[in-house]
Formats: sequence, structure tokens, C-alpha cells
Amino acid sequence: MVLRQLDCTHGENGVDGTRAAKKSAVLHRDLGYDFLPLAEGDGNHLVLEDGRRIFDASGGASVGCIGWGNERVARAVMKQMLAIPYCATVFYTTRVQEELCRYLVDSTNGNMGRAYIVNSGSEAMEAAVKLARQYFLELSPSQNKRTRFISRRQSYHGITLGALAVGGHEFRRAKFEPLLMKNVSRVSPCNSFRGKNPGETDEDYVARLAKELDDEFQAVGPETVCAFVAEPVVGAALGCVPSIPGYFEAVQAVCRKYGALLIFDEVMCGMGRTGTLHAWEQEGVVPDIQTIGKALGGGYQPVAGVLASRRVVDVLESGSSVFVHGHTYQGHPAGCAAALEVQRIIRDEGLLANVQAMGELLSRRLQERLGAHPNVGNIRGRGLFWGIEFVADKEKMDPFPVEDHVAVAICERGLAKDYCVSVYPGTGSADGIRGDHIIVSPAFNVRSDEIEWIVDAIARLVDDFFAAGIAAGGARNRIHQHIHRHSSHPWTTNMAVGVTNGRNAADEEARAEVDVLNSRLEKTTQLTKKIQACLGRLETTGKSVRDVAGPLNGETKKLQVLGNNIEAVLAAIERLRQPADSKNDEEQIIRMGPDKAGLPNYLASIKRLTKALGDMKASNLRSTQQTVTELQRLVKLGNTQLENSFDKLLRNETPRAIEPLHFITKNKPFPVLSQDKFARLGLMNSFVAGVYRQSGGAGAPQESPIAKIYIEIRSQYLSSALVNLATASTSTAKKKNPDAIYRAGTNGIGTYAQAMEGLFVSEYENICNIFTREDWGPVFGATCQPSLVELGRTLRELNGHIKAHMTTDCYLAYEIVEIISELSNNLERRTGELKNSLAASLKPVRETAKSSLPELLEDTKRRVSSLQTLPMDGAPIPIVSETMQRLQTMVDFLRPISSIMVSLGDGGWKSAAASRGGGGDAIPSLASFDIGADGKEIFAHYCTDTIEALMMALDARARLLLQKKPVMGVFLANSVSIIERMIQTSELAPLLEARLGALETWRKKAASLYTDTCKDVSMHLFDVIHTSRGGGGGRPTSGQGGAMVVDSASILKSLSSKDKESIKGKFAAFNTSFDDMVLRHKGYSMEREVRQMFAKDMQTMIEPLYNRFWDRYHEVDKGKGKYVKYDKSAIAAVFLTLY
Repeated sequence: MVLRQLDCTHGENGVDGTRAAKKSAVLHRDLGYDFLPLAEGDGNHLVLEDGRRIFDASGGASVGCIGWGNERVARAVMKQMLAIPYCATVFYTTRVQEELCRYLVDSTNGNMGRAYIVNSGSEAMEAAVKLARQYFLELSPSQNKRTRFISRRQSYHGITLGALAVGGHEFRRAKFEPLLMKNVSRVSPCNSFRGKNPGETDEDYVARLAKELDDEFQAVGPETVCAFVAEPVVGAALGCVPSIPGYFEAVQAVCRKYGALLIFDEVMCGMGRTGTLHAWEQEGVVPDIQTIGKALGGGYQPVAGVLASRRVVDVLESGSSVFVHGHTYQGHPAGCAAALEVQRIIRDEGLLANVQAMGELLSRRLQERLGAHPNVGNIRGRGLFWGIEFVADKEKMDPFPVEDHVAVAICERGLAKDYCVSVYPGTGSADGIRGDHIIVSPAFNVRSDEIEWIVDAIARLVDDFFAAGIAAGGARNRIHQHIHRHSSHPWTTNMAVGVTNGRNAADEEARAEVDVLNSRLEKTTQLTKKIQACLGRLETTGKSVRDVAGPLNGETKKLQVLGNNIEAVLAAIERLRQPADSKNDEEQIIRMGPDKAGLPNYLASIKRLTKALGDMKASNLRSTQQTVTELQRLVKLGNTQLENSFDKLLRNETPRAIEPLHFITKNKPFPVLSQDKFARLGLMNSFVAGVYRQSGGAGAPQESPIAKIYIEIRSQYLSSALVNLATASTSTAKKKNPDAIYRAGTNGIGTYAQAMEGLFVSEYENICNIFTREDWGPVFGATCQPSLVELGRTLRELNGHIKAHMTTDCYLAYEIVEIISELSNNLERRTGELKNSLAASLKPVRETAKSSLPELLEDTKRRVSSLQTLPMDGAPIPIVSETMQRLQTMVDFLRPISSIMVSLGDGGWKSAAASRGGGGDAIPSLASFDIGADGKEIFAHYCTDTIEALMMALDARARLLLQKKPVMGVFLANSVSIIERMIQTSELAPLLEARLGALETWRKKAASLYTDTCKDVSMHLFDVIHTSRGGGGGRPTSGQGGAMVVDSASILKSLSSKDKESIKGKFAAFNTSFDDMVLRHKGYSMEREVRQMFAKDMQTMIEPLYNRFWDRYHEVDKGKGKYVKYDKSAIAAVFLTLY
């Protein structure tokens, strides 16, 4: 429902609402309305950008169930986003989706078998409808006639076309009726307020509705119905209308009678909204399929779902086991994480019990405050899901006219500062078009005092709204008579006062208030004058006091300074005595060491010694020199022992070596130091680093004694953990078959990088817990440096191998570029460090990868040019499939190749120098690895250039070595056929299918070369017709066509003996050349497609000519076959053998 703008005179400068709304780029629900800009959510309040706090008494469309700004949910979503933000469910699942679905299934006490997670209630209903249909298709035997659904009038099940077709909301359906499926029929809703007949009992009403449903089954054919669809508590369409006890039991009995399914739509009323987690728990009926949404995720993420009963799931599992339905964002991890955490909060905080208790209080208070209101027709609902229906005439239950928009106007007025309460409007509760209601559905954690406030605000809102419209004219006048003073905010609907007497009374009241204010202002002026006179007298007295006290104050200050100096001398003497007195005690603590003395006690002792040493040095007295020397010795000893303790503790906590594969294969985080060790090591570092800085250590942070110890120990640990993986990366580059093309993932560099990332991230966590923030980067970089040096050496060795085997192992370079770039980006994101170091290590391989593209192109040309022979039967040569296999393999590395292509530029591979440009070390950002339109287009261009270069080289070589046109044609056509097939049957297809025009040119050229022989054969079928001669041998008359029978004997009779001999010679020559052509055609080595293409071309070119020639002259040998070897059927049969 959209809150309409009833008066568009608002805005900071008086700009009308329509023009202001057009400034937005959003396709809003209502393009003529200025929507209120939300700034944040705070508990059960919505905070607007102007600072106004609106109490959210409806949770939007009954979505919010735990309030807004819940940090538990936000953390759960963020944690999932950092882990994996998206899951392609055609291949994968996620733990969070599995846990959510298990929670939902378990919450039904075994009644449901599986859950299906989508993003909205409309999507859920679409899935439920398709699931019901597939259930009957997979039954044994199949019931494929079941294609119909029965729902209820004045129902709403979603806005997508399928869900909208199932619903019965006339207003929402109206504009799209021609698009909606026609296999849905509807029965009356269970609405006792408007549906029960006078004097009818609940039992009779239920029986009547059940009979109506039974009659509908009979009317449409019970064997055609898939399911009956209904909401247990009707939400937006009717305004929180619950069913009468026994209704759904009767409905289920009818469905079972005819074998149909029962689908419950609990998108709005489910997941705790009515007091139980599932609304059907209060009906005593379990549906076959159930949709859920809204309160499932509480608005923190778009998430909804479908629950399927064991009855439905068992049929699918025993059938195809495939639900033929799916969405791109189905089972979205972030949505699942939000939903799971919201449901855990509902469980942990016992919110369902609160829904029941607060629901009873809300119901009671609404009835008390509004039950007797003349324009409140009915108050109904369950739990925290309540609707208030408004009527123009309470006795007749007449609704307001549609054009009055009563519910919307009430909701808009509620947003004004006098009320600041948000409720949800609805229409159509009377007859599908007319009928206004509002929905009150606060969060599950609402308190009793908040319930009291909500009811009071809504009661005042309803009272004021209808009181403003007492004048004649009905609700239409009431809506437009809202007074402007009810809202100070520019977005709030402004109304004009329509009653003159009210305005005059307000003016009189204002005049009285002005008179009172003027009287008070006059009294205030008199008091001000008296206060000013008192202040003047006080100033005069104060001046006299200052003249007397000034000299006394000066003498007093001199005496204070002298006293302070004496106290300072005495204190200094005392401090000089203390170190000598306490030196022995401190020395005992220092010699015990931090382990025995306790680290806090030990550090405190060193601090005392350091302070005493500083004081003695500042005094510069000769008598204290011996003590200074002793203190310096103790401080140095203390610091040394502290460094030794740090070294010992860190070495004990650092394993000599670990096996990274253990952590990678089991998906475990790499180990970090324990929390208690963090505390001890951090205290030691903090103290020693402070001493280092105070003693003039102005070098880099990693030069401090503690940092050096840490870097030495932990860098060795990292290097030893990664050394075997570095060796494996170089050893796996060597293949058993040196000519085999490298396949993705066969080198160990991926595992090497994965282990490096895990170890480095864990090491960064250690450093962050021990060192200060300004030291994190330098210490981390120095600790990782030896491992990075080894990585650089490994990559240089792999680069050498790639260069030596460029044509087969260039793909390894592409893979390394992607892996190391991803490693760099991940470490940059998680630590902010090492990007430049990794870029420098990757640079040689990246340059090799760039140079490989023109090198592969030149290699193709070079290999073709070096061929000394070609198959004389036109057979394809291996280099064609090998070149295409290269391109197919490149698609597996499209991400890094795309980045390289972008850096080369379109066509940059045509110059080898281009690949050596751009010598910077920087690794491209994530944007460089976008395999969107640009990267794909450039790679596709490279592929077409490669194919064109290959075909041109093959053509040139064929002209030199084959010479005969038919063989050349076969050779080129075979190559084209192989190229096209390898494109269409691989991942190259989406990239190159639109660019196959160049191949068509080569195919036509090949056909032209091959059919050159056909021209020679065809020459024997040309004859000379003398138009001046009479008889049958003359020129055919106008209109004579193929349908007219040609008399060969008559034609021959008109020919001279010489002409007849010429015809005989043509038949004989044709037979010889034709037989030779057929023999050669069968002897060529052709791809199946090529043989068929050439056979068709030959037949198209020769057969019509021969048939004409035969029709005119076949009687030349009187049927003996001496000259006329083939009749028309015989030659057609020969052509068929050519395919």
C-alpha cells in the first residue's frame, strides 16, 4: 500500500510535491509523492532525517519483529559476508543455509520435511505453486490433469504474475488481468464480520463455507485441482482476519476427500506474529506446503521460504529428486544468516511468550479505547497482529467510498509530530475494492508501557481524524479538513480548515494570550532596571576592596614561593636517599627474573629503578655517582633479562614446523598464540619499546630489541612452514609429457598461496595483539620478508620454466597471475600490507604472460610456414585442432587473461614490443580483473585474429604445396569445419558465435575452389540451339517450361549428322569427366560436414544441367547406353552416394 500525497503544498521553498518528487531517480511506488527520508532505526523507533522519531507500531508491513539496529543480527550478517557473500546453489550449499533449513524443519515437530529459501513472499508463493504441480506429475501413477488451484476472494498472495493470479485482490489484479493465468477459481473468505448471515452460528457458517468449497471442486472437476490456497490469518487484504474454529479442519477434509494439497500462506502471519511460530499450530491443521517470510528475517535481509511436508518431499525423492525451479539468489548466505540469527533471538529471549502476553493486552486496550467508536466497525486479530476496520455507518457496516482513501489518510496523519506513530493501511476489506483498515503489528519485544502508548496514540489519531470531519460532506470532507498545525514537517499532509467558527475562536484565544504576555514583559522590564542599579553599587564596593588587598596579596605570594622552594629541596634530598636505601630490594627482584618475581612486579621494579636513575642524573651531584653506576647496571640487567624472557616465551610457543596442508584440507584456521601469552608478550614489548624510544632509538620500529627477536623467531617459523610448498610448486611444473598442455590446478602454486595467506593472516593477528598500532605494518613486513624472498625465487624459477615451454605452459603464467593477484588483494584487504612486495615478485611472470599472447600468435604462423608437405587428399593437419585447443584452454584462465588483455590494449598483441611495455610493479586492482564486456571483447578479438592468421597461413601454404584447386578447397573447408566445431562445443561459443562471419568467408572460398572442377564437367552439357530452324530442335516457345514434356526424338530428327555426332561426343566426354570427379570426391579425406556441403554444391550445379541435356538428347543412342550412360534417376543416385 502506498501512502498517497493528498496535498502537495510542502517543501522548504514551497515547491509543490509533484515537482519535488520528480527529482528522485528512484521508480517509487507513487511517482507523485515525496517519501519521508529515513535516517536510521533505533529499537522500535524510526528516525527521520529531520530528527523526528516515529514509533513503528506495524513493523512496516508486519516485517519488523525484533526492532531495528540489533547488533547481533548485524554481526552475524557481516561475519557471513566476510566468509562467503554468495552461493551458486546449482553447485554448492552453505552451512548457514543448512542450519536455517534444519531449524525451520525441526520447528514443525517433524511435520515438514524440507525447506526452500528465497528472497520474498511472492517468490515463495511462485515456488509453492510449482511444487504442488510437480508433486502430482511425479506421483505414481502421474496425475497430469491437475493444473487448477482454488483460493479465496479478497485474498493476496504476492505481486508477481503467478502469485497475483492465485490471489483474489481485485484492485491489485485489475491492470494485469489479461496477463494472469485462468486456471484459478475462488470461494468466499472466512470473515465472520462481513460473511456470516444474521442468526447464523459459527458451526453453520463453517459448514456453509465447506460446502461452497466442495461445490467448487465438483464444478471445476476434482481430478483437475492441485491445491487450495489460504492464509490462516488474512493479512493485508482483509486486515488481520482470523478463521473461525473448525474452519480449516473442514477445509482440509474437503482437500483430502479429492486428493488435493493444502497450501498455507504464512508470509505475513507466520514466524511468531500470531503467538506461535507457525500460525497453523493454532488451527489444529498441518498444511502440505507452507510459505513464510517477513518476520523470518525481521527486515534485516530480504528472505522468505517454502516448507514442504514429508508427503510432498517423499514423492519428489522417490521420483526425479529434482525440483525444477531455482533463483540466482536462492539460499543467499547473508539472508540465511540474518534469518537464523533473528530466529535465535526470538528463541533465546522468549519472545513468543511476550507476543502472547502483549497481544492480549493490545487486544484488550484497543477494544476499550476504540470498540465503541462510531466509525470503527471491527477490531480483530491474534498475537501481535491486529486490524481495525473503519465504516461510514456502524449499524449498516457501510464502507467509505474508495476515493476517500480513509485508511491511507489516517496513516499519513499518524506520522505528524502530534502522534509520531506508524501503522499500516489496507483497502478492499469490504468487497475487494471498498473497505478501509489499518494493521497494528509491533515488534515481538514490545513492552507493556509501549503497548499503552501505542493504543493511546492510535485512539487519539482516530478520534481527531473523524472529529475533524463532522461537517456535512462525509469522509471526503473529513480527509481534506486536517488542520495544518497538526504537523510542522514539510512532508506531512497539510489540510485546510473548513469551519469558520473554529477559526474565530482560535483568533480570540490568541489575542488573550498576547495580552498576558505584554503584561509579563512590562514587569520583567522593571525588574531589569532594579538589578542594574544593584550591580552598579556592587562594582563600587569591589573596587575599594581591591585597593586594600593588593599589597597584602603580593607579600603572601612571595612567602608561598619561598615555602614551596624549601619543600622542593627537602623532597629532592629525600629522593636522593631513597634509591640508595631501596637499591638492594630492587636488585633482589631483578636477579630473580620476570618468571620468578612475576612480570607485573618485575616491570614495576625496573620502572622504579629507571625513575630513580633519571632523578640522580638530573641532580648531577658527585656524591651520587657510585649509586648512578649501580642503578645503570641494574636497569641494563633488567632489560636484558626481559628480552631473554620474551625470547624464551616466544620460542616455546612457536612450533618448529607445521604442515600447512593439514589446516588447508580440513579448512581450519592457522594457529595463533594463546591469549595469556599475548598479554605477557605485549607487556614486555610495551616496556622495552618505551625504553628503546626514550634512550634515543629513533630507527624503524622493527629495529627495537623485542621486534628483532620476534622477527627472527617468527620469520624462521613462516619460512620453514612454506618451504616444502615452494619446492612442490616448482617440481609440479615438470610434466611427464613435456608437450602436454598445462591444465588448471595441476601446479602447487595455488596451495602455496593459500597456505601463505593463512599463515600471514594468523601472523598479523599475533602482531596486532603484541605490538602497538604504529608498529604493526613494519614488524609484519619484516617478519614476512624471508618468505616473500622465497616466493620471489620460486616465481622466477617457474618463470624460467614457462619461458622454456611457452606454447604449452603459458597457461601456468596466467594461473600464477590470478593466484598471486588474489593473494595480494586478500592480504591488502585483511592487513593493508605486502601489496608492493607481492607485485614485485609477480612482475616477471606477469611480463611473460603478456609476451605469451603475441608469441603464441607468431608460433602459429611459424609452424604453418615450416610445413614441407600437406596431405594430398585434403585431410586436416593437427595444427588446426592444436591452435583451437590453445584458445579453449585460455578460456579457463579468462580472469587473468582479461586483465592482461586490458593492459595490452585491443590489438596490442600484434606487436611484440607492446607486451614488454608498462614495467611497473603494481598489481592491478580488483577492477582490472573484471571479466566484463571490455575484457571479454578484447579476448574475443584476439581469438578471431588468431583464427584469421591461421587460415591465411594455411591458405598460403596450400597454394604453394597442393596447387590443385579441389584439394585446396577440401583442405581449407576441413580446417574451417574443425575450427567451427571446436568453438561451438566449448566455452568459446558465447564469446565467438557472433564473430563467425570471417569463417563463412573462408568456407565460401573453399567451396569456390572445390567446385571449379564442376565447371569443367558442366561445359560438356552446354549445346547450341539455332533459333532460325524449325521443328523441335529450334528455340523453345515462350512459356515452355519444365512441366512440358520434351520430345528428344523430335529434337534429334531436326539435327544434322554433324550435330548428332557432337551430342554423342558431349555425352561421352561428360561421362568420363563426371566419373573422374566422383572418384576423386570419394577419395578425398573430408569432415562429415564438408563432404555433405560439397556434395550438395556439386549436385546443385550439375544435376539440373544434366537433366535438361538428357531430356533433349537421350534418344541419341536409341537407349543402348553406349553414349548416354546415366538417366536422370541413375545420376541422382550417384549424387546421393557422394553425401
